[in-house]
Amino acid sequence: MSAPFLSVRDLTVAFHGRQGDVEAVRNVSLDLARGEILALVGESGSGKSLTSLSILRLLPEAARMTGRVEIDGQDIASLSRRQMEDVRGAKIGMIFQEPMTSLNPVLTIERQMTEGLIRHKGASRREALEMARISLDDVGFAEPERVLRQYPHQLSGGMRQRVMIAAALALQPGILIADEPTTALDVTVQAQVLDLLVDLKSRYDSGILLITHDIGVVAETADRVAVMRGGEIVETGSVDAVLGAPSHDYTRALLASHLTVEKAMHQRDADARRMAP
Repeated sequence: MSAPFLSVRDLTVAFHGRQGDVEAVRNVSLDLARGEILALVGESGSGKSLTSLSILRLLPEAARMTGRVEIDGQDIASLSRRQMEDVRGAKIGMIFQEPMTSLNPVLTIERQMTEGLIRHKGASRREALEMARISLDDVGFAEPERVLRQYPHQLSGGMRQRVMIAAALALQPGILIADEPTTALDVTVQAQVLDLLVDLKSRYDSGILLITHDIGVVAETADRVAVMRGGEIVETGSVDAVLGAPSHDYTRALLASHLTVEKAMHQRDADARRMAP
């Protein structure tokens, strides 16, 4: 593996409470190079999203972060707020779970995609418009010019998610964080988005931190996996090693749960076929 573009060491995030500090993330360390997908997997509340917000330095004011996070060799703790804003987008992008919470409902897709390109890439408005059009084309839009003229509410959930991916990748960041990018999508669109992430990883040589609770998604898309429980990483390694021979009880429980659900779905489908006329 090449040198990590993202390096996290001993990351701890604590919140002050009446009984004292509560550590929501403890001593998390991980590396991510360009051109690979690292899945951060665990149940809801395990600290996955909080870890990603720490990397982006988007924690609430009540949070206290210790440890070290380096992006392309820069320690983010040493950066001013303005410098960190420049890092977001240009060096590290984010795809949120629900695009409607991050896309502005009163601005066209064109406006929202071109503003970042003008700021981070120094593009003219005409250049930014062409870059946005190309990026939308890259993620599978047959009519990118029409999409650019539309507002978020005029697009389906899957289309909004692809717009978010296009907006992030237009800036060609070294690292892309995808926080549960398929949770709100139907099965067909989920598969399309996952295929798109794998394709774009290779095409742009971006590293992808894929945050998910779905073992099936990990098996299909990731190169390596880090398993998180109760704010700590309990197991990490290649997908084949961790899913094929898990060493931690929690990982084994996740796999057993996934297999139980998968078996139930196969049984449901088999029953439906048997009952069909």
